[in-house]
Amino acid sequence: MTANPRISLEQWRALLAVVDAGGYAQAAEALHKSQSAVTYAVQKLESLLEVKVFEVVGRKAHLTPTGEVLYRRAKALLEEASVLENAAGSLAAGWEPELRLAVEIIFPTWLLLQCFERFAGERPQTRIELYETVLSGTEEALLQRKVDLAIGSQIPPGFAGDPLMRLRFIAAAHPDHPLHRLGRELTLQDLRKHRHLVIRDSGSQRRSGSWLGAEQNWTFSHKATSIHAAGMGLGFAWFPEEMVRGELEHGLLKALPLREGGERWVDLYLVFADRDYAGPGALRLAEIIRESVSGECSKHKGKQLEGGAAVPASAAPAIGYAESEPGRGGC
Repeated sequence: MTANPRISLEQWRALLAVVDAGGYAQAAEALHKSQSAVTYAVQKLESLLEVKVFEVVGRKAHLTPTGEVLYRRAKALLEEASVLENAAGSLAAGWEPELRLAVEIIFPTWLLLQCFERFAGERPQTRIELYETVLSGTEEALLQRKVDLAIGSQIPPGFAGDPLMRLRFIAAAHPDHPLHRLGRELTLQDLRKHRHLVIRDSGSQRRSGSWLGAEQNWTFSHKATSIHAAGMGLGFAWFPEEMVRGELEHGLLKALPLREGGERWVDLYLVFADRDYAGPGALRLAEIIRESVSGECSKHKGKQLEGGAAVPASAAPAIGYAESEPGRGGC
């Protein structure tokens, strides 16, 4: 049986406030308590644990090595307590009134909306808030607990994700683009001499610029703008093949004949912010997403096998271009 804790959450909260606010007076103001109450809470903590949390250096108090460990553990403890309280409230209320998702913009929009439509047929009263994210924006939404569920290309540390699908990317430009007019196989060095169209990272760090090292690059926030710019001959980019199917068929875009690197694969994962505390709504929507992706990919894999096309090996189904339905994706 676990022994009863000697330190209360309020005492741990007082310790964190003193460190985060930069002093006892500031902590007291942040906690809406008297300074003496905050001082007593920290001193009581030190007394019960028989440790020294702060040491005075010059005129300022600094955390001791032991204090730094306790600070980190206390922060994690209070965060977990907050998550537990929120989860308890959601479980007590039954189905969540709102679901929040972060989905990378490379996930097929038509497929996501089909999932939403199916979920709405079962739970029409549940609100959905969608964050359409790029690169670190998806990870950030999970780490900051802004969302209940995410679909992204990377799994942040401390999270677990299930393989969902694999997307095929191709390098493409307008058929009259100078790169196509070279009339030969292209190298990455050829590409670096021309304008690279990229999508801006939606995370707070805002990683941007050409990862290829191109001399020129234009950065956009939306995939539709990037596709339209490429279709006007303003640059080249790697696009999810299913996303530019229409442009390829109508001659607005053409795959670049790269010697190497013209085809790339990106794996997408389905990640819960906290699987243990996920509500019934989040669990059901995740189930619908898995079923919908699996159904589409089974359908398209069957078509590929009938046509003799090779299916790429992957733990997740793959969405490509060649064997997909009009306006959809193939697997």
